[in-house]
This record gives sequence, structure tokens and C-alpha cells, in this order.
Amino acid sequence: MKFIQRFTASTPPFFTKVRNIGLILTAISGALMGIPAIPAIIVKVAGYLAVAGTVMSGVSQAAVQKEGG
Repeated sequence: MKFIQRFTASTPPFFTKVRNIGLILTAISGALMGIPAIPAIIVKVAGYLAVAGTVMSGVSQAAVQKEGG
């Protein structure tokens, strides 16, 4: 299966939920990083959330549903 076909194929329901959770984590981290007056530790944690959310979204989008038997 080619790269483009894999990313455009249908995604199983579980991985769709994981992808959505990853997108939510990335959005939360972006909002936290946008606040100018927060402690450095929160910015650091927000950076880790951004990485985790991005990886979750990318990996779960690459999961494909098996067709046929």
C-alpha cells in the first residue's frame, strides 16, 4: 500500500477516537503556549503535550481498516 493510499483509506473507529484525542491535546497545548504570563514548567508540559498529540494523530491516521477477509 502506498503512502497516499494509506493516509486516505478509512480509519477504524478506535483509531479515529485516538486521533481526535491527539488533536485535542495539540489544541490545548497551543492554547497554553499562547498565554504570555505562565510559569516555565507549564510551557514545558505544553510542549510535551504538543508532541504527544501530534504523534497520536499521525500514527492513528496511518492505521487502516482491513478490507475483505
